[in-house]
Amino acid sequence: MPRALVVQHVEVDAPALVAVALEGAGVEVVVHRTDHHGDPPPIDGHDALVVMGGPQSAASDDGFPTRRAELALIADAVGRGLPVLGVCLGAQLLAEAVGGTAVRGDRGLEVGWAEVTLTPAAAHDDLFAQAAPTFAPLHWHGDTVELPPSAVLLASSELYPNQAFRVGARAWGIQFHVEADRPLVESFVGEWPHQAEDPVALLAEADERLAALAPTAESVLGRFAASIA
Repeated sequence: MPRALVVQHVEVDAPALVAVALEGAGVEVVVHRTDHHGDPPPIDGHDALVVMGGPQSAASDDGFPTRRAELALIADAVGRGLPVLGVCLGAQLLAEAVGGTAVRGDRGLEVGWAEVTLTPAAAHDDLFAQAAPTFAPLHWHGDTVELPPSAVLLASSELYPNQAFRVGARAWGIQFHVEADRPLVESFVGEWPHQAEDPVALLAEADERLAALAPTAESVLGRFAASIA
């Protein structure tokens, strides 16, 4: 059975639908909690890498003691040609690991349900080829990335253009939360209600928003899982 190493930074930012897709494809999900166990293990013995989000800054070691080990892990996985998926903070770490830069966003927080639009390159991408051309996932970030020269931009939002990208053939960074399910949304709102403009409305919309997002989430995450299995 193939194995995917999932690096999780905090309780509230769980792999959610990523884990569902992986397990549904027959991939064993090996979760490493850096907040409990420190530096992640080597990629040896794993067939893919997933790096989740969190409140840390991908550009600084301050409050992020595992940052350098994670950058090395990501670079190793990319160098080996393994499937890699970075979500939110994970996407910023992927950019940093391959020659890009994580930066503080100059347009403030992007929190809530907001539309992203796929670029023409997404039509030929292994993950996004069958996704809807526009969809409105959950966003929850204040940082963004400057992409490395080798990256292919796959999706943009009005507030921050670098929403999804690919490096090489099989490493993807996704700034938004396509993996979100109802418990994840509730966790985010419960942990960081002050960051949302209207946390009550954000949560009230969740079921309808997640239902609309479901076909794209299932396609993108299912295709990632299939690339491992």
